[in-house]
Amino acid sequence: MSILKLKPIFQERIWGGRKLETDFFYQIPDGLIGECWGISAHQHGDSIIEEGEFTGKHLSELWRDHRDRLFGNYEMDAFPLLVKILDANDDLSVQVHPNDQQAFDLEGESYGKTECWYVLDAEPNAEIILGHKAQTKEEMKSLTSEGKWDELLQRQPVKRGDFIFVKSGKVHAIGKGIVILETQQSSDTTYRVYDYDRVDSIGKKRELHLEKALQVTTVPDSPDPINTVKEIVISGEKTLLIEVPDFTVIHHKISGSNYQVVIRDSFQLLSIIEGSGRILTDSDMFEVKKGDHFIITREVKELVASGKMELITSYV
Repeated sequence: MSILKLKPIFQERIWGGRKLETDFFYQIPDGLIGECWGISAHQHGDSIIEEGEFTGKHLSELWRDHRDRLFGNYEMDAFPLLVKILDANDDLSVQVHPNDQQAFDLEGESYGKTECWYVLDAEPNAEIILGHKAQTKEEMKSLTSEGKWDELLQRQPVKRGDFIFVKSGKVHAIGKGIVILETQQSSDTTYRVYDYDRVDSIGKKRELHLEKALQVTTVPDSPDPINTVKEIVISGEKTLLIEVPDFTVIHHKISGSNYQVVIRDSFQLLSIIEGSGRILTDSDMFEVKKGDHFIITREVKELVASGKMELITSYV
């Protein structure tokens, strides 16, 4: 098959809920399920191919054994991207991620973590933390040690359809009542700055990583401009959300037939975030629905979508 369908992986989190079951109709485990890893070759959650020639194989295996055929001419050893859906039933910890060089120096990891969020749902008055007000690392260290979070952290409201870019080094947190699709570098390295003094099921506070967090945080903070570009096309709208060295992310809104997804000479990731419809390539046809995740391999020469649905595609 020229398109790979992936089986979601679910991660329990202290801040998770049940919206992945009620809103996306996933069959999720019991408990507080915070994350669906829709497309991942990371060791903490390696996607399995659901259909076709590679059924039952892990994405990391295909990257290792069939990279040029399926993905393109990439030299990096590890698959570069990870796509998640997050259900924040409670506030996530205030955290920060390293860049590539810092991740290698501090953890021996291939990638740092720059990420971006497309807000799928947000309760009234929902907000995120994005950035800080400290002008020096000494000031940040002082405010952190004294617990003066309102003086340190920058908050902003969000609503359905918002897009947020979170560059490595940016202090951030997703707030309670928000569901997002996250496109990120393939990294699970997180340095917690503050966790609201929460305890887990055995009464233990989660570990903080203040020393490393201070090392990797960008100080002083500055906004990262986002210049989205919307284009009206046949049977829908295409919006370029972000184009940076780590990834390009595009939102597609389809309402009809013969919607053309531009094909590249390398792979793209595709997630259905709303509605249902059909995807037709030069060799395959798929009925698709909200919550499905695919990789469009480099073997695809043409891709046409129809129906009433929204997609997020991304690539390096």
